[in-house]
Amino acid sequence: MIFDLQNILALLTIFTGVVTLVDYILTRRERKERGKAMTYPGLIDWCRSLFPVLFVVLLIRTFLGQAYRVPTGSLEPTVLPGDLILVSQYSYGFHAPVWHTELVSMSDPKRGEIALFRWPVNPGVTFVKRVVGLPGDHISYVNKVLTINGKVATQQFVKKDEDKEFPEQHIAVREYTENLNGVTHHIWVRPDVTPHDFKDLVVPAGQYFMMGDNRDGSDDSRAWGFVPKSAFIGKATRVLINLKQLMAFHDVFGRSGRSLSK
Repeated sequence: MIFDLQNILALLTIFTGVVTLVDYILTRRERKERGKAMTYPGLIDWCRSLFPVLFVVLLIRTFLGQAYRVPTGSLEPTVLPGDLILVSQYSYGFHAPVWHTELVSMSDPKRGEIALFRWPVNPGVTFVKRVVGLPGDHISYVNKVLTINGKVATQQFVKKDEDKEFPEQHIAVREYTENLNGVTHHIWVRPDVTPHDFKDLVVPAGQYFMMGDNRDGSDDSRAWGFVPKSAFIGKATRVLINLKQLMAFHDVFGRSGRSLSK
């Protein structure tokens, strides 16, 4: 059992639902006699009031979408720490709450998409990265340049910048646009970090290779391996607002509503 927000919400919904149902069965005759004058003990009253709300929220969060707060800068400069992103829960399929087994498969993750998934090392932790390698792909990463199935993901220099996630460290980065087999997006690389090269890595069937756009500041598939399709939660579609900027009242709406879908 993974005790994350989704599972806690599901368990609370089940608990309040069972209490409400049992109370309804046991007090049905009494309610007919007393009507609106019927009063309920504290816990039962709490469950009766909360169950409909929890049930609707669980349905929305399981089958439609959720807002996810990005905790780190692994996807900079595309997604910043503190960004609240909208995640489409139905893009890849519908999963049962608590057990997370796939009920209906909708589509497979596509290269270039930013996806939310359960970290294979610890499924209780949620990660968000970009889909780079698909099942069967041959991937190389040499001198911080990707090659996928023999095709180089070309890069174009944009500007020099500084990683503002750690302003006290003054981490210099270089921003490039990268053409990921037709999907163009921005990446950061650090000139002071030695590249972790690998050649001709083959992505197994049913697995995906995930990377952050902050190439030298991302804990991703290069460190812990592939992500199975069953671990995917949903596709990030747009940035809603940056919570850090909201708290600081700084450029709150500058990036709000920006689409992440290609």
